[in-house]
Amino acid sequence: MTNTMKVPFLDLVTPHQELQAELLEVVEKALGTAGFIGGPMVDQFEREFASFCNTKFCVGVNSGTDALRFAFMAADVKPGEIIVTVPHTFIATTEAISQVGARIAFVDIDEKTYTMDPEKLREYFEKHCEFDKTRKKLIETASGAVVAAVVPVHLYGQTADMDPILDLCEKYNLVLIEDACQAHGAEYFSKKEGVWKKAGTMGRAAAFSFYPGKNLGACGEAGAITLNDETMAKRMKMIRDHGQAKKYYHDIEGYNGRLDSIQAGWLSVKLRHLAKWNESRRNLAHRYHQLFGKLKDSVQVPMEASWTKGVYHLYVVRVQDREALQAQLTEAGIGTGIHYPIPLHQQKAYEHLGYKSGDFPVTERVAREIVSLPMFPQLSHTQQEEVVRAVQDAVGAGVAAVR
Repeated sequence: MTNTMKVPFLDLVTPHQELQAELLEVVEKALGTAGFIGGPMVDQFEREFASFCNTKFCVGVNSGTDALRFAFMAADVKPGEIIVTVPHTFIATTEAISQVGARIAFVDIDEKTYTMDPEKLREYFEKHCEFDKTRKKLIETASGAVVAAVVPVHLYGQTADMDPILDLCEKYNLVLIEDACQAHGAEYFSKKEGVWKKAGTMGRAAAFSFYPGKNLGACGEAGAITLNDETMAKRMKMIRDHGQAKKYYHDIEGYNGRLDSIQAGWLSVKLRHLAKWNESRRNLAHRYHQLFGKLKDSVQVPMEASWTKGVYHLYVVRVQDREALQAQLTEAGIGTGIHYPIPLHQQKAYEHLGYKSGDFPVTERVAREIVSLPMFPQLSHTQQEEVVRAVQDAVGAGVAAVR
């Protein structure tokens, strides 16, 4: 997270030094008005981020996890109903499902994009569910539970293939909530509509995280929901603030899930730079592609599908001996990460779901082979070349390619 390594995995120091004067102005404004919760800075950021995402509304909350949870609540997902997602994601996706009392169901990912495989989703619906035409509800046959929603995860800054997923949701009367926590500014080309769409505009609502390491990161915890439904937006604002329609008038029970004013102000400052930062990430990713060209038999680089314009929150490659590669890169002073080493269906926290190894073979194979290389807007060409040389040295020492 700092510059202590030759090439850090992530540099959060440099951008904050560059923006220090603007960030401190936000603090001074908050101190001068004692406006710490809600208020004009939150309202301003909500307007600006909604405009950035091309949605009518944005509701600021205190984390991406709460953004998902509040979206499920506002969409009226009921306890005991099933929400379908992927096992290759951060646990926050499924925590939010459990926290509203819903049940988790997984489908596998596409091996090239690492996002939800629409055909696996179709297979789950056709083989494991029946549509009750009277109730207009999709029912999972084994449990008898209603399938209520689908959550595609836009992973690593790339969007899921949304057209076929949306078609399935329409066919079976399901709510779609986007997990866009890693996809600030990513775009999807809808062949069905013939237009490019921003992540966060394609479902009933979408959740974003502003955890510090994200493309748009706060200086602490923060999140937001984007949507076009005014009724849902008003309900989410109540949910985030103890269910209050106005102070001390509680129409429903809610949560303490508000976005701090200072965080909102900092996010407004950074939002002005996000398009430039995203373009830098894209350029760096394409340069990585070129530099790794001579190692194509040893290192599998990310594939950007024709229907997505990714923002490369992470640059994830695959090799057979991930641990050996990481060890050698660490020795060379190069930071790495793994996103994510253990699929959710194999986590101890989800033993009760009854899944077993082999149920989601693509996810399991990918999880064994992926490694995230340094990726941040200020990454220099010299640092990139250092990373590639170190990977090449590791490959030469016996790190094998994924097959």
